[in-house]
Amino acid sequence: MDLSPAMLEPLLLGAVLGGVGGLLGVGGGIVAIPVLAMGFGMSQQMAQGTALVMIMPNVLLAFWRYRQRHPMSLATVGLLGACAMLATWPAAWLAIRLDSRVLSLCFAVFLVGLSLYFLYGTRAAAPADAGGARWHPRYLPGVGLAGGFMSGLFGVGAGLVAAPLLVRGFGLRQAAAQGMGLAMVVPGSALALATFAQARQVDWQTGMLLATGGMATISYGVAWAHRLPERRLRRLFALLLLVTAALMIARGLGF
Repeated sequence: MDLSPAMLEPLLLGAVLGGVGGLLGVGGGIVAIPVLAMGFGMSQQMAQGTALVMIMPNVLLAFWRYRQRHPMSLATVGLLGACAMLATWPAAWLAIRLDSRVLSLCFAVFLVGLSLYFLYGTRAAAPADAGGARWHPRYLPGVGLAGGFMSGLFGVGAGLVAAPLLVRGFGLRQAAAQGMGLAMVVPGSALALATFAQARQVDWQTGMLLATGGMATISYGVAWAHRLPERRLRRLFALLLLVTAALMIARGLGF
């Protein structure tokens, strides 16, 4: 079957994002949203809602792949997911009511913060066997709440917020924290998607094509995550986020 350029572009974009998402333990939406906003002419809300269609199947598959390599407590995953859902709905409600330009600029600032973490966070990250967890497990719900709020407001970020907290606060290894962070994305993303869909801020066809492309490559990304130097990859990803944030700020300010 021949695919039109309008269908081929999101399919190929999804394939690229799926590989990146598996490699770095993210759903791919962190890159998809600015691409959809700047390259496909979508509003910030429409870009976030559409990216959520791709994120859900991608993170489910990536979580399964991570769990095969790093078994994790389903009870803990369930707790994080439930707490994420509590914070997701009010954040998503706020997101669809904000001015698109304001939300876009807030998202760009969020990207800058993430890029700084990817650039410098690994220097301070302690391995799991160097002294054990520093925070009591009773603080785990806070990780879910923080991740759920970011997921609802920006359509992404639950896993990206959770992973560094789980590594530096609770002593998990990076790969295991990424897998657990991916698991908590699913329930919050489902709730956020329902909220954006109710507000008619989802392009279902584009989202499904992104998801199809992503599911074809995300397993390869997870496999490479256990082979390539993590620090170098995270720095390259941080530079990509900084460039993307700069472009979004320029667009939001009308340059």
